[in-house]
Amino acid sequence: MARIDKLSTRRLILFLSVSINIGLLFYFKYSGFFVENVNAILGRLGHFKTIEFTKLVLPLGISFYTFETITYVVDVYRKVHKPLDNVWDYQLYILLFPKLIAGPIIRYHEIADQIKDRSANDTIDDKLTGFYRFIIGLSKKVLIANQLGAQADIIFSSNYHVLNSGVAWIGALAYTFQIYFDFSGYSDMAIGLGRMMGFKFPENFNNPYISQSITEFWRRWHMSLGRWMKNYLYIPLGGNRVNSKLRLYFNLWIVFLLSGLWHGASWGFVFWGAYHGTFLALERGFLIKLFEKTGRLFRTLFTFFVVAIGWVFFKVEKLSDAFIYVKRMFAFDFTSPGFNPDKEFYMIFYTALFFSFFVYFKKLQKLQDAVFALHSSIKLHFLQAFLSAILLILSISYITASGFNPFIYFRF
Repeated sequence: MARIDKLSTRRLILFLSVSINIGLLFYFKYSGFFVENVNAILGRLGHFKTIEFTKLVLPLGISFYTFETITYVVDVYRKVHKPLDNVWDYQLYILLFPKLIAGPIIRYHEIADQIKDRSANDTIDDKLTGFYRFIIGLSKKVLIANQLGAQADIIFSSNYHVLNSGVAWIGALAYTFQIYFDFSGYSDMAIGLGRMMGFKFPENFNNPYISQSITEFWRRWHMSLGRWMKNYLYIPLGGNRVNSKLRLYFNLWIVFLLSGLWHGASWGFVFWGAYHGTFLALERGFLIKLFEKTGRLFRTLFTFFVVAIGWVFFKVEKLSDAFIYVKRMFAFDFTSPGFNPDKEFYMIFYTALFFSFFVYFKKLQKLQDAVFALHSSIKLHFLQAFLSAILLILSISYITASGFNPFIYFRF
């Protein structure tokens, strides 16, 4: 395709490549979901003979590397970057293990030159900074996300119909913090490992819970997915350059509907995507102007609770059960049995709360930037090495002492 000038031929090759990639993803990830829903429709129409379909094993990381194979061919088609010289370099880009199963999703042109030459990022300071970043990610996952996840699973496995409203909120908030520290923890580990190998991966999370709108949240949450959706789906649909606001709202909604479906083959994920797409459209319509009349704190809290309620639909597999759970959150029923976690849960919960919002203050934002920055000061290296050693020992202790170490990307 890079050698061909004829536009129609280039488009045909692009179409074939993207179709094969999307086709493989659909077959392995969505064919069972599609057949299940066809059978449900046929059953309602009175056809009791169902379509039989084999249960497929989902290839590890297929959602992530499918998007990367697509960005490779689209970037070559758009002449953003020339293709790689040989198949082994291509395999390195697709199968680079730190980011393979949990992201970040790296667009081809962001890393193409690094595949051939990483000397600029291959200093001892880069390796040490990468190690510190890996330990921060490991600590997020093991010391915070796993601990909150254990309690969230207990609450979400209970009978929703009689769930105490206070307990329902604790479960939703515990999962809200779990998924952030789990996702961002994996991203930090990937960025750190890549840095130790000489690769400079793009950031994937930027303190999303301090956002003052859903629009801002999606600029801070899973940033590599957001950039992919914007460049390879939203802009080709017309983006902001459309003739009517209705078409703009449709573009936003369809992008997030597909984003939800990308996360998993269930109606809960689809609804979660549509839920966020609806709030984005409402913000473009009138909510942003309305929020300008309120204070920063109100906007942040409102956005946080909209996101937290949305995570319920992400967590609960059956859509009908998710609605029951949300209903119990707003039932204001505190008569049913409560929830009595130990002091350790509350300590971890408040730690998660603090680290989710601490960059709300500019001075603490500067502290975070200093921790993540590349530097060559011996004193700072000794300090970070000491703190990293403590966190590593604590993480290993928790891993060996607990049998609960969920891999929530398995659903995706």
